Amino acid sequence: MLVLWCPDWPAVAAVAAAGAPLTKPAAVFLANRVVACTAVARKNGVRRGMRRREAESKCPELGVFGVDDGRDARLFENVARAVEELVVGLEVVRPGLIAVPVAGAAGYFGGEHPLAEKLLDQVAAVAGVECQVGVAEGLFGATIAARHGEFVPPGETRQFLAPLRITELDQPDVERKELVDLLTRLGLKTLGAFAELTERDVMSRFALDGVLAHRLARGLSERPPLRRKPPADLTLTEEFDPVLERVDVAAFLAKNLGARFHAALADRGLACTRLGIYATTEGGEQLGRVWRCAEPLTPQGVADRVRWQFEGWLKGNRPTSGVARLRLEPEETVEGKSLQLGLWHGGNRSEDDELTTERAARAFVRVQGLLGPEGVVTPILDGGRDPAGRVRLIPWGDPREPVSPPDATWPGRLPAPSPATVLEQPVPVKVVDEQGMPVGITSRKQLTAPPCRLSVAGAPPRMVLDWAGPWPVAASRRAATPQQARLQLLLAAAGGDDADEAVLVLCSGTENPVWTVEGIYD
Repeated sequence: MLVLWCPDWPAVAAVAAAGAPLTKPAAVFLANRVVACTAVARKNGVRRGMRRREAESKCPELGVFGVDDGRDARLFENVARAVEELVVGLEVVRPGLIAVPVAGAAGYFGGEHPLAEKLLDQVAAVAGVECQVGVAEGLFGATIAARHGEFVPPGETRQFLAPLRITELDQPDVERKELVDLLTRLGLKTLGAFAELTERDVMSRFALDGVLAHRLARGLSERPPLRRKPPADLTLTEEFDPVLERVDVAAFLAKNLGARFHAALADRGLACTRLGIYATTEGGEQLGRVWRCAEPLTPQGVADRVRWQFEGWLKGNRPTSGVARLRLEPEETVEGKSLQLGLWHGGNRSEDDELTTERAARAFVRVQGLLGPEGVVTPILDGGRDPAGRVRLIPWGDPREPVSPPDATWPGRLPAPSPATVLEQPVPVKVVDEQGMPVGITSRKQLTAPPCRLSVAGAPPRMVLDWAGPWPVAASRRAATPQQARLQLLLAAAGGDDADEAVLVLCSGTENPVWTVEGIYD
């Protein structure tokens, strides 16, 4: 297999989308950590996994971009089209990586090296980006070969991989960081050392994920060859009237198509590992692309690839008219055991629970069809210091992944538990001491006096029975902000039938302090 790899593609695509020159250092960040950077940024000391503050200190002129899978896929379509003009049967592994069968094309162009030279020139001329090519047996071996610019002879893939570091197993499309860390702690620092273990020992210690990684270290494919052709009735065809001309509409429809496509495979006990996406435009154009996946696709995985492909088609000056028909084909399938519910992770749910969940999901999708994707949202607890800032609403069907790590160290974060109710609009209040003077915050983030009473406009004051804090609020370095801190106050009951109430309050300022209630505890 031949793999064509565009180094640092997320960063290259981000710079290209912004219209900036590649000579300017740039990096793509997720949760304030570098996930990709340009070669110029790397020369200035920026590295993958580095925190944003450290990266900007090493390279002050660094261009900062966020992760955008749609942007990466849309711009990579130009590279895929350039490769497709020379060879057939290409498969997009992910934006930035293409795999093609080498035998037929190498024979036509006179060998692997002439083929590689043709591809490099073609991509540079058509797409205007640099890439590297490698040849080896299996997708994993060919990907590593592309990163090193190697052409591995048949039967020598294991010898090629043996001296390489065990960290090569942790690829962007498959998360194996925990496994790699464990192998390193056990002293298995190279792929060759890991490959020397017997498969039985690996299975007993590392379970299925370790066995799959062990196959890769030995130069084998992650899955044995599957020569059975998927049944034709598993193909999903959808007609669109009116035609699809907008990416946001295609992204919304992709969620439903992904769920239906996956459900049809699951009914047969199958899962898709190579997905063919084929479209027919209103003008009769035929478009197609095959996506190869390292792991069996989930419904969200199918939807993501359909969305990425439409990004490339509808925003890449192709096609000339809207898409009228879409066809999803399972080009390669495996047994779907890896996607089945585990014994303890949802396997104990009753059939009624499954039906209720399915009905609820259909209802949510229908509401989204009426109100749009933002019409149905679910909350996720993100990283942050204040309760309101930690809650993020995710549209139904989108990945529920935190933007910033919730368990990271956040100076000034409130201790658990969080308020049961966080007010959308904080309520202004007045807090005074025993002499009736306003309570404020000093420059050392301490109270000027113990709080005694709290009052809301138009309501009688309530006694403060106890309080905790203050917890200083981190001030912005770019703007002059007053001293701020949060406190927990236990208020006496407002009436004879009421109970004591605990609230979260924010104090701003020293001379003329402003108090607001942000949350209420149960």
